[in-house]
Amino acid sequence: MKKIIALLALTICTTTFAQNKAKSLLDEVSAKVKSYENISIDFKYALENLSENIKQETRGDVAMQGEKYRLNILGSTRIFDGKTLYSISPDDEEVTVSQENGDDENSITPSKMLSFYEDGYTYKMDIVQNVRGRNIQYVKLTPIDSDSEIKNVLLGIDAQTKHIYNLIQIGKNGVKTTLTVNSFKTNEPLSKTLFTFDKSKYKNYYINKLD
Repeated sequence: MKKIIALLALTICTTTFAQNKAKSLLDEVSAKVKSYENISIDFKYALENLSENIKQETRGDVAMQGEKYRLNILGSTRIFDGKTLYSISPDDEEVTVSQENGDDENSITPSKMLSFYEDGYTYKMDIVQNVRGRNIQYVKLTPIDSDSEIKNVLLGIDAQTKHIYNLIQIGKNGVKTTLTVNSFKTNEPLSKTLFTFDKSKYKNYYINKLD
């Protein structure tokens, strides 16, 4: 019995140490991100659904300043000015105006991408991979909410810069989405109107207000 109790105590201590180590790393990443005035990222986005034999890849870029962001992906642009989200689709000549749903835990938006893990997850250290000479430390995050549609998230962190290298989200439906950072720039000179929607540029577009 004493051996069993000792083994359980060791297991608990080891698990607690692993969680504290993971939290310490995530805290470093969070502090680094919050120290920047703005962040500009070029990235690759991949979606894989083996059951439906679907595999898609695309590239995009995003500029972020606080909660504001401007995201370009799949030929469309999304501008969030801190209050209102404008989704611009040149193919449809339509602008959809809405409020960003920050409570949707299945949607990791640009402004949440670098801090979403701060609430609602348990975490532990995972594998380390060498990617072109960079040591990428992975942290595995599991939603606390058992009803979450997310099975787990792997967050790859550059051990030297403490910047996020990639994010791998696996859904309970088997869908895997991967966001890989190609370039990470900080404190760039940004246009004062970058996060402002200029209606005059879209005179022939249909404005669809959802709220």
